[in-house]
Amino acid sequence: MVDLGGSLAIASTGLYATGVSTDLNVTYLSGGGRAGEKIKATAVCEKIGKTLAYTSVTFRNSKGELVARGSHTKYVMRAVKDQETLFVPPKDAEIADAK
Repeated sequence: MVDLGGSLAIASTGLYATGVSTDLNVTYLSGGGRAGEKIKATAVCEKIGKTLAYTSVTFRNSKGELVARGSHTKYVMRAVKDQETLFVPPKDAEIADAK
């Protein structure tokens, strides 16, 4: 989930080729809940530099308690060079604001 979430966070910035993972870390802070309960994941792209992109993902249980967190670093230099223009969502696309 941290791998996918980090990649999607990078893609949300307009870079549709999201590069290659160089580091991935997950810290489990507590049990997520019982089988069948939902866990909410929030992925954020913290920075895209010349060669690396840095993301973080948090996981919260149904009570809103932090149960796990992860970080994901990706090598993006080649992806940035290969992409001529950033992705632009269609006019009618609904994009939720991060809160």
